[in-house]
Formats: sequence, C-alpha cells, structure tokens
Amino acid sequence: MKRSLHLLVIDPQNDFCDLPAAWLPEGAAPALPVPGAHADMLRVARLIEEGGAGLTQISVTLDAHHRYDIAHPTFWSTGDGGVVAPFTQIVAADVRSGRYQPRRPEALPRALAYLDALETAGRYQLMVWPVHCEIGSWGQNIHAAVRAAYNGWEVAQLQIVAKLSKGANPWTEHYSAVMAEVPDSEDPATQLNLAFLDTLIPAERIYVCGEAASHCVKASTEHIADYLEQQQGKQALSRLVLLSDCMSPVTGFEVQQRDFLAAMQARGARLATAAEVLPELQKNAAG
Repeated sequence: MKRSLHLLVIDPQNDFCDLPAAWLPEGAAPALPVPGAHADMLRVARLIEEGGAGLTQISVTLDAHHRYDIAHPTFWSTGDGGVVAPFTQIVAADVRSGRYQPRRPEALPRALAYLDALETAGRYQLMVWPVHCEIGSWGQNIHAAVRAAYNGWEVAQLQIVAKLSKGANPWTEHYSAVMAEVPDSEDPATQLNLAFLDTLIPAERIYVCGEAASHCVKASTEHIADYLEQQQGKQALSRLVLLSDCMSPVTGFEVQQRDFLAAMQARGARLATAAEVLPELQKNAAG
C-alpha cells in the first residue's frame, strides 16, 4: 500500500527563474531572477518525471500580484516626489519622517498601520520589489519544465495538482502560502489557509522546494511547521523534508537561507537532495 507523500512546490514561476536566453519568449525577461532557480526547477521537474508515481499529492503555490501593490515601486515615492527604486526597504519611521510617502496621499494612514503591524510581527521589513508575477503575465506563469512534468503526473495519476494563489491583496505582503504577513480582517484570502494546511496533515512526508528559499519557501515552511507542531506535536516536523538543491536565495539574502535551513533542521526537519529522495518515491510507487 502506498504511503502518503506530498510534494509542495513554492512559486516555481518564470519571474523568479534565471532562465537562459533560449527559454525566453521574444521581449520577455524575468523580473526578479533568483540565481540558480532554473537549475533548481529542472531538478524538480526531473524528480516528478522519475519519481512522480510515488507521490500521492502535488501542490504548487503561485505569487499573484497587481501592478499597484504596497511592495512595488508603483505604490511609493520619495518625499520630494521621486521614484523609489526596487530593493529599497521602507520602515514606518521613514514614512513618518517624510523620506517616503504613498503616491496616493489618502493611502498614508493604512500604509502606516501596515508598517507598524509588520514591524511588530518582527518577521520582515517592507521590501520594495520590482513589479513581479503580475496577474496574467508571462512572468506569473510556471516554469515550463515543471509544468510539463506535473501535467504528465496529472494524466498518469488521473489527479489534479493543487494550485494555491497568494498575493492579490495590494495592502499586505504575502510570502507564505499559509498566511499573509499582516492578514487583512476583511479578506479571507490573506488569513490562515486551514483548507490547505489540512491537506498536509495526512502526509507521511512533505517534500518542500521552490523559490526563493530566503523568502517564500522560508515563510511557508515556518508556518507549516508551526501548524504541524500545534496539531500533532514536535515529532510531526520529522515529516518535513526540505529539498536543499531545489531552492535558492534572493541575491544578498544567502544568510537568511542558511539560517532558515539550520533552524528547520534543529526543529526536526530533514534536509535532502532530489537525488536522495528519488529512491523513496520510486519505492513508494512499487507499493
């Protein structure tokens, strides 16, 4: 009898992948390429192709943003009306001092309330990212090799890959597939995603991969680990397997990835490569 093995692929999208020129449509370019992500995604695709018969569920999370978003340059200007460049961090004190301001003046109270709540939570500071994963764009699409691999799995297994969209609320960052950084009380899509979390409870193994390890993989895995521990005790974290060669950090955030992996390992999760887990999947396929 098959064991329940769940593969979670976080944000395997074009905008996050350092795709070579041959993979790019004319005029297209990734908005926020993570060095190493293309190779990561090829390994994920190969794992699904060669071991997918041993997987009982695949879930894919998808960043889905509007162009106007609190974490995009379109939202902000400098105090003198200038452009705020991507990769600028903004804290509440910057806004109160007039260094940065929302382009729409009426957005100021809500933006300040968000920054205060974000800083109180202590997980992240607001980062102004390049416009990325805009809903309906090529950049939001899934890496072609990963999509082809899971399409093959869907046909062979007569199942669907669960796709979880996140990030459409322009007033909060949504790194985690489980919950926005500051949930909006009027938007259920930003609140704790119990329906998704409960699909993980039966799994004997939850294999986690995707982009970027320093941000969305980190945030999602932390929330998942907290929920598993809350529901089933600390021993449940041994069911988490982080595919260390199927994720990479945003440039400049290598320490965040290193510390995240070390912290998860200390909590009981396992680190493994795709090649190391492939025999587990193949054995499960054999029953």
